[in-house]
Amino acid sequence: MDPFRIDEIVRRLLDSVPPALRSMQQDLESSFRAVLRGTLGRLDLVTRDEFDTQTKVLERTRAKAEALEARVAELEKALSTAAR
Repeated sequence: MDPFRIDEIVRRLLDSVPPALRSMQQDLESSFRAVLRGTLGRLDLVTRDEFDTQTKVLERTRAKAEALEARVAELEKALSTAAR
């Protein structure tokens, strides 16, 4: 996960910490960061760029499949017309 996003999540977590515990802010921040990196690192995540690239590939593949389906339908129609 993007380090900026982790920093943003850590900041939000620290903002939700009660004022009495803010004196331990540095320790909490380190702990939050370590837990987030460890947990998110085990997830099977992709970057936004990888996701966008695969979305484009899927769109092109879908368009080709639809074009092929239309072509097959045309050929089947022509074949059934010719068979009569």
